[in-house]
Amino acid sequence: MKAKEAKEVLGIQEKNKNMKQNKNRNICFGIIILALFLFPDSLLSQVLPKETWQKEETIQRKSDYFFYETLIEKAKGNYAEAFDYLQYCNALDSTNATVLVELGAYYSFLGDNSKSYEYMKKAVEYYPENYDFNIIYAKTCKTLNMDMEVVSVYEKMINKFPDKIELYYELAEAYSNSGELEKAINVLTKLETITGVSDAITMNKFRLYNMMDKRDRIFKEMKQLIAENPSDVRYLMLMGDLYLQDEQYDNALTYFNKVREIDPDYPTLIISMINYYEKTNNRQAADIEISKAVNNPKMEIEMKMQLVTRYIDILLENEKDTKNVNPFFQSLFDQYPNYSQLNLLYGNVLLMQSNPKEAYKQFDIYAITNPTNPVGYEQMLRIALPDSLNQIVDITDRAMRNIPEAPQFYFYAGLAKFMLEDYDAALQMFKNGIENAVFDNPFVEADFYGQIGDLYYQKNDKKQAFENYDKSLALNPQNLHILNNYSYYLSLENKQLEKAEQMSGITVKAEPTNPTFLDTYGWILFKQGSYVMSKIYIQKAIEYSQDEASAEIHEHYGDVLAVTGEIEEAVKQWMKAKELGSKSKTLDQKIEKKEYIEK
Repeated sequence: MKAKEAKEVLGIQEKNKNMKQNKNRNICFGIIILALFLFPDSLLSQVLPKETWQKEETIQRKSDYFFYETLIEKAKGNYAEAFDYLQYCNALDSTNATVLVELGAYYSFLGDNSKSYEYMKKAVEYYPENYDFNIIYAKTCKTLNMDMEVVSVYEKMINKFPDKIELYYELAEAYSNSGELEKAINVLTKLETITGVSDAITMNKFRLYNMMDKRDRIFKEMKQLIAENPSDVRYLMLMGDLYLQDEQYDNALTYFNKVREIDPDYPTLIISMINYYEKTNNRQAADIEISKAVNNPKMEIEMKMQLVTRYIDILLENEKDTKNVNPFFQSLFDQYPNYSQLNLLYGNVLLMQSNPKEAYKQFDIYAITNPTNPVGYEQMLRIALPDSLNQIVDITDRAMRNIPEAPQFYFYAGLAKFMLEDYDAALQMFKNGIENAVFDNPFVEADFYGQIGDLYYQKNDKKQAFENYDKSLALNPQNLHILNNYSYYLSLENKQLEKAEQMSGITVKAEPTNPTFLDTYGWILFKQGSYVMSKIYIQKAIEYSQDEASAEIHEHYGDVLAVTGEIEEAVKQWMKAKELGSKSKTLDQKIEKKEYIEK
C-alpha cells in the first residue's frame, strides 16, 4: 500500500449498516406444530401417511436448528458462516419466509439489489400478511425504481393496517414518484382526517400543489381551517410559513403578528420571524430576535440550541456568513459553562467556517468531558487527517484507552503508524483491533484483515498475507482493494493464476476505467501467456493513467510489447518507466539487452 493510498483510506468513513432480524413464524404453522405435539399419530395420520409427516417434521426441525445457528453466528460477527447456514436453511425449506428475508437482507448489504428483490418477493408471496416483510419488500422495490409495485404494496398495507400513520406518507411519496400527484394529495388529505392538520402533512401538500402549479388550493384549505379555529396558533403559524415560502412577505408577517398576540414566546414563531427578517434583508432585526431567545432565562438550553442551529440553517439557505452566529455561542457559554454539547455544536460550526484550530479545541473539551463517547475523538481525527500523523496517533491512543471496543481507532492508528513507516507497530495495531474491537459491520472487519495481509506481504511473509486476504474476502467478497492486491501478488508468485484471473476480473468489471485494476488483469493474462489480450488491457491502463502515469504500468506494457515482437516500442516504454522512477531490478537489463527478462 502506497502512502497516497493510505491517505485516501484514512479519509474513509465507516459505513455502518444494520441488518434486521425477524423471528416471526406463521401462526398457522405454530398451530400445526402444537397439534403434532399433542396428537402425534391420531390427528395427522388421518390426513398424511405417517412417513410423510414425520419426514416433513424432521426437515422443519433441521431448518429451525440451522436458522438459530445463523442467528448465533451473526451475533458473533461470523457473517460468512451465517450466510452459509441461511443458504442451507433455504435448501431445506424454500418457503420459509423468515429465511428468505434474511437472505434478501444479505444480498442488499452486498449491493446486489436484484437478488435481494427476488428473495423479498418470495417472502411476501409465502407470508403476505406480515407487516415487516412487506415494508422491507417495498423499500427493496424502491431502490430498483419499481414505483408502481411500491404503490401496490403500500395500498395493500393501508387496507390491512389503517392505523399505521407512516404508511400514508410512504404511499403519498410512492404516488409522487410515479407522477400521480393528485392521488398523493388525496392520501395526505385522508391522513389529515385521522391525525388532524400538521406541519408535515401541510408542507408535503404544499410541495405537491406547487409541483402542480396549484398553490392556491392549499391556501384555501388553510383559510378554512383558521376560520374554524381562529385561536389555534398551529394553523396561524402554518399559514404564515406557507406565505413566507411563497415569498408573500406581508401576508406572512400578518399571520406571525396574530401568533405573537396570542403567545409571544411561541418557540417556532422565533424561528419563523428570524427567517422572515433574513429573507427581507433585515439582519439587525434577525439578530435582535435570536438574541432575545438566547438570553431568555425561561427557555431551556436544549431549545436555545435548536434555535441557534435553525438560525445557522437559515443563514446557509440565504447564503449569509455563518460567523454572525458566533456571538450567540459566547453568550450561551457564559450561561452554561459546563454544558459540553455546546462545545460539540460550536466545534462543528467553526469547522464549517474553515477554522479547524479553534474547532479542535472545542472537540478536545468535549472528548475530555465525555471520554467514552467516540464523537469527540472522531471530530479531532477529521481535522488531523491525513497529514498530522503523530497527532492521529495521540488521538487514537486516548480513544482506545477509553473505548477499547471501537474498531475505527485501531484502524486509523494502524494507518498512521504505517505512514510513519513503523510497519511492525502498524501490524500489531490491526491485530489488536481484531482481538479487542466489536465489529457490527463485516466489511470493516474485512478491511482489518486486508490491511494485515498487506503488511505481511510487505514483510515477505506471503503465507500469512494470503491467509489474511482469504479471511478478508470471506467477510466481504467484493472488496476491490483486496481482490486486486491478492490477485496481483499471486501473479508475481506465478501461483493459482486461474484464481487470480477470476478475482481480478471482478475488479475490472466493477471499475472498467481503473488503471491499476486494468494493469493487474492484463499482467495476469501475460503470466498465463495470453499476450494479445494482455496488451489490450495494459494499453487501456496506460490510456486511463495519463493524468498520473505509473512506472509499473509502463514497464508491464514494455514487457508485453517485447514478447509480441515490438521491441523498439518496448524499449520506449521501459525508458518511460525509468523516467517515472521505477525501482525494478531488471529494468536496466531490459533496456540494455532489448529483451524481456523475467523478474
